Amino acid sequence: MSWNKSEINQELNKHHQEFDVLIDQLAPEVFEDNSAGKWSAGQLQQHIILSLKPIVLAMRLPKFLLRYQFGLTNRPSRSYDELVARYQKALDGRAAVAPKRFTPKPIGSEVKQQQTIRFNKLINRLMKLVNRWEEDDLDLYVIPHPLMGRLTFREILYFTIYHVQHHKKQVDVITKKVK
Repeated sequence: MSWNKSEINQELNKHHQEFDVLIDQLAPEVFEDNSAGKWSAGQLQQHIILSLKPIVLAMRLPKFLLRYQFGLTNRPSRSYDELVARYQKALDGRAAVAPKRFTPKPIGSEVKQQQTIRFNKLINRLMKLVNRWEEDDLDLYVIPHPLMGRLTFREILYFTIYHVQHHKKQVDVITKKVK
């Protein structure tokens, strides 16, 4: 079963706000901690920002450009659960390696507030764009995903919802480890 635009926006808002609240309450040393050789909480937030930007940009483009650049789908959109299962199968038990353009740089806590503002602006922009799209267009137009290939816009929105939850779990691990 697919979610409609309203349900997608509810999930986008809910999970991004949960992530935002978690990041907001982090002490500077927790926000910056990458002692496990993995991304810090600040870098995870930056990664989500880097991942949201191309989706927001693509959703702002005229539909004829999307069609010209990426084509149209020839299949129905997968459900949220199917999309998550496909992503996990694509990972096949290994850690995903983000393409360079989605890889965050080292970050200090002095930019936490500005980065959080960018994070919130992007997710709010994305939700407004979802509202502007026709329901059927979410299942017609496609955008490339670095690991899963062409996804419909409904599927990339599902991925965006899953993606922030995945990284929230990583921040939860960081906060437990540092305390």
